[in-house]
Amino acid sequence: MTGVDPLGAVRARLRSLRPAAFGADPAGARLERIRRSPNFVDGAFRNPGGERHRPSGSALDLAKVYLRKEERLRRAPVLPVPVHRDTAADLARPPASGLRLTWMGHSSVLAEIDGRRVLFDPVWGERCSPFSFVGPRRLHEVPLPLASLGPVDAVVISHDHYDHLDLPTVRALAGTGTLFAVPLGVGAHLERWGVAPSRLRELDWGETARIADLALTATPARHFCGRGLRNTQQVLWASWVVAGPRHRIYHSGDTGYFSGFGDIGAAYGPFDATMIQIGAYAEAWPDAHMTPAEGIRAHADLQRGRAGEGVMLPIHWGTFNLAPHPWADPGEGTVAAAAEAGSRIALPRPGEPFEPGSAALPDDLWWRAAARPPSAGWPDHGAAPPDGSTAGDPPHPTPTAAPQSTPAS
Repeated sequence: MTGVDPLGAVRARLRSLRPAAFGADPAGARLERIRRSPNFVDGAFRNPGGERHRPSGSALDLAKVYLRKEERLRRAPVLPVPVHRDTAADLARPPASGLRLTWMGHSSVLAEIDGRRVLFDPVWGERCSPFSFVGPRRLHEVPLPLASLGPVDAVVISHDHYDHLDLPTVRALAGTGTLFAVPLGVGAHLERWGVAPSRLRELDWGETARIADLALTATPARHFCGRGLRNTQQVLWASWVVAGPRHRIYHSGDTGYFSGFGDIGAAYGPFDATMIQIGAYAEAWPDAHMTPAEGIRAHADLQRGRAGEGVMLPIHWGTFNLAPHPWADPGEGTVAAAAEAGSRIALPRPGEPFEPGSAALPDDLWWRAAARPPSAGWPDHGAAPPDGSTAGDPPHPTPTAAPQSTPAS
């Protein structure tokens, strides 16, 4: 028989059985556009400089690190994580300066900039996983229900990993009329989940979408992509610059440290605020995630070395257990690195809005109230610890037992 493609029929059947959370592969005109990208080489997107995409070391070596008892106990909080309780009331008042950031946990940030509202990497789900019954589970409650967030002008997605692109959150936002700015290929996932193509702005590095009076530009990052069983690197990852009439902000997404931060700062900075990934790092994946010290260095590069200018908000930590380091280490490391570099940082609790232009930024070491203290005690960074304790003392009460935590995936 002519016109029959048995293999194509099998492929279509397999696609129909694919779990919705896996999203969809780029096809048709979208795939042709991907193939024309200067960042798409030999069938896959490439990092700046061509660094590897995958972790180094064997699965057995990684398993040994994760199973060490003492380290395992410190990878999760031992008491409830402090969450800001007045988020809704705070957001009901407009920002006095025209720029306000609200970190909702992990990499999710609501940016109110020059009269517009931009939501970065929103993850309101209980797990960052394709399945509801397994995978890294949220370590603190959501500060504010998504339905209480109010209108959002744009949702910006950095890449398609589960801790940045959350199926239930996207489906909830798909019914609000907001626009989605995403890297090349990510639109295939969103269309499968109910986002209309007319509400997608799908960008390559260096491309800009205008939403009202905001310019949203996809900029390079050093990372990788993938949600399904076959991750062929045909979906791009990005950091993002959002520029309004008066303010400019930067969101790193996930990235290893690379020289391109200075180039981004020269082309689009200086920034009133940067949101920089400083958690979920490990020796096994140095090219994909930054340490706190590297995050502070990236902030300085973005500001072109102008120490003290602009505010850095540490993101990608505190909400999920995704790496072998202690849960509190990203916060502690960021405070130490910022003090050494002379950088201004904000340390809000999840859900605590702040204005980067304010003279008084949130600076409590709030995580100490929930973390297992190091055996040598907390270091003295010169910042304000919570609960009235001194910087070298454990917070009150001192935790004595750790709850079970979900292994990272």
